[in-house]
Amino acid sequence: MGLKQSMAKINNQQIIIILGPPGAGKGTQATLLADKLGLFYFETSKIIEQKVMNADRGEVEKVGDKEYDLLAEKKRWEEGILCSPPLVALWVNQRIRELAEQGESIVIAGSPRTLPETKGIMPAMAEFYGEENIKVILLELKAEDSLWRNSHRRICQLMRHPILFNKETEKLTKCPLDGSSLIRREKLDDPEIIKIRLREYQERTLPIVDYLEKEGYKITKIDASPAPADVFNNVFEATK
Repeated sequence: MGLKQSMAKINNQQIIIILGPPGAGKGTQATLLADKLGLFYFETSKIIEQKVMNADRGEVEKVGDKEYDLLAEKKRWEEGILCSPPLVALWVNQRIRELAEQGESIVIAGSPRTLPETKGIMPAMAEFYGEENIKVILLELKAEDSLWRNSHRRICQLMRHPILFNKETEKLTKCPLDGSSLIRREKLDDPEIIKIRLREYQERTLPIVDYLEKEGYKITKIDASPAPADVFNNVFEATK
């Protein structure tokens, strides 16, 4: 272990992982925690999106002895299917190492997403930050609520802020934070794609919880159905 990585443990830098189904408010809670505690908000989905959405024909990423076609990964992403775990683990580990070396504490929303990805990411997190400095929060939300929230979701075009849909915001056309246009995520938040994403979550992401508990990590489960401010009170308490 290098000096910079060991310093993360000495300085009690921490990682807070927020898991949950689509629409549970992972990004919203991560943003609030980042502001409250001065954490770096690590958006795995943004890293994946940047990598695959800008991919050129024939562009590949090599992990070990295997090459991954980034246009094929883009197609999976658009269809609501999770990208290849070894590829995601590579991108996440690269960024985790950079942030640890920069002295950042981190809040991560929606990652890891699969058991293979978990097994590829958690050892690096533990090495850089120490297992005792990793907290895991699971936001729980019924499938019908997830479907409704995602099909009404809008984000701002510039910084990708999620905008809560309610009577006060339903007629907004501009983001109140940066002034850019509010848009829907094309394909990703269509009802049929959301159903696929929910199935992927149930079959491929939820098994992570049992694995982490067996590995000794405490999982704090929080009801994500109330208003974001109420959910945040419980999320914040779980970080103490």
